[in-house]
Amino acid sequence: MSAAIRAKICGLRHPAEVTAAAAAGAAYVGFVFFGKSPRNVTPEEARTAALSAPDGLCKVGLVVDADDAALDAILAQVPLDMLQLHGHESPERVAQIRQRFGLPVMKAIGVADEGDLAPLMEYALVADQLLIDAKPPKDAALPGGNGLSFDWRLVAQRRWLKPWMLAGGLTPGNVAEAIRLTNARQVDVSSGVESAPGVKDLAKITAFTKAALGPAQADPAIPRLR
Repeated sequence: MSAAIRAKICGLRHPAEVTAAAAAGAAYVGFVFFGKSPRNVTPEEARTAALSAPDGLCKVGLVVDADDAALDAILAQVPLDMLQLHGHESPERVAQIRQRFGLPVMKAIGVADEGDLAPLMEYALVADQLLIDAKPPKDAALPGGNGLSFDWRLVAQRRWLKPWMLAGGLTPGNVAEAIRLTNARQVDVSSGVESAPGVKDLAKITAFTKAALGPAQADPAIPRLR
């Protein structure tokens, strides 16, 4: 597997999970600030976990339609490197958040069919990265982290103006195939490395990253370039 692959382990809640993700070779760790999610963390909890991250590990805060006050409260405590917008934020709101808070922004887009790809072009003009996730069912309580995948052929070999990350239903068992089919250079996992909703399995984190990056790149004994 190419050394250019970068893995994101999302929905972390404890320092041990951050340490495991970093040791496995992940490039990003994600903290979820959304009360309905079993992976939700308070700013205080996220701060403790984020401070355990080594230099070079990108700390991402996932929010859903958060207002400025909520973002202020999070960023006052948590040393984040990027914001992930996983709600119904308009392109104008994405640009506003990026300008006001001075952090790179990743915008998540749910995909179920070809028609869902059109917004990616518009969001690519205002976001620093795109996250292409499985579109949640209409009655879903969560905008992501549902363990669902979509037809990867929809994004196979496609390019957008900004870097993009593949998400949705990825696991240690299928991530290598997903990368092969889509040529994604970045992959995101949350429920796929859990033993129960919101409970991360450290062995699965290692297995996922090893499958995505390849054994040599994921081996913590081998130096990695950021």
